[in-house]
Amino acid sequence: MSIPSLLFVLYGFGVFLCGMKLMELALHRLAGPYLDKTLQRFTATPLRGMAVGAAASAALQSSTAVTVVSIGMVNARLLSFSRTLGIVLGTNIGTCLTTELIGLNISHAAVPMLGLSAMLWLFTVLTGEMNPIANGGRRAWLKSLRSASLALAGFSLLLMGLSMMQSIGPDIQNSGVYDWFLGKSATSLWWGLAAGIALTAAVHSSAAVIGMVMGFVMLGAMPPELGVAIVLGANVGTCSTALLAGIGSTREGRFVAYAHTVLNIGGALLFMPLIGELTLLSDWLSHSPSSLVARAQTIFNVACSLLALPFCYLSIWNRVG
Repeated sequence: MSIPSLLFVLYGFGVFLCGMKLMELALHRLAGPYLDKTLQRFTATPLRGMAVGAAASAALQSSTAVTVVSIGMVNARLLSFSRTLGIVLGTNIGTCLTTELIGLNISHAAVPMLGLSAMLWLFTVLTGEMNPIANGGRRAWLKSLRSASLALAGFSLLLMGLSMMQSIGPDIQNSGVYDWFLGKSATSLWWGLAAGIALTAAVHSSAAVIGMVMGFVMLGAMPPELGVAIVLGANVGTCSTALLAGIGSTREGRFVAYAHTVLNIGGALLFMPLIGELTLLSDWLSHSPSSLVARAQTIFNVACSLLALPFCYLSIWNRVG
């Protein structure tokens, strides 16, 4: 890959991460104040915890944020370890929303959405200045609309950055390193799993890695089976942030991070021999090569969470704490 192409993909990656962080912070401002109370109130059973974890991760667009909050609440004795198990299962489901949206191939709408978000933000600013002593209800409404406009701007930047990264696909395809990787992966898809783990652990963003894989599969530069293997690895690699958050935590807090890691590693090991079947099912349910990758991510996470759910009801988990 040439130096200009490398700089361009790094620029695109920076735009993608800025969009992810802006969207995460804006959504956290919208839903964050209710997160602690919601987790405490609606996690009486693992099934309820899974539903809350999925909803919270989808709303915040960050499974890591929900997991880290759960670790903090366990450390503060606001939640027991057993009540976080359902939340951990749910976070993997909720995080699929980003990849499903990317799989819709709506990158062409990024600029119009960015313009709409700017108009909404400007509207909230001008309305607030014209009514400096508006009542509390109106101020809250304007703040919520402003946060929503920033979340839309973040999603727009995410799509723009993804388009930049995918545009250099042909250059990567012609590189010697990529040929070597495809050659190794042709002998064993475990190379794809390892690549997904390493890349996601390095950049702390499974969505960025999966988005790149979608682009390669869509261009025909990567076999779908290899793309699905990298997706499984990306789910394992995202556990690195939770493990870092567990450092210095209480014993119960570390167990939350371990539970998240065991779920994803166990799921990846279970599905690796079934890559062909998972790819075929995803292809049947998808409408494009990129949506195939997104659908595989969703099927994998939903299946793993449902398979693990019955084990969360074992009484042994109540003794941890």
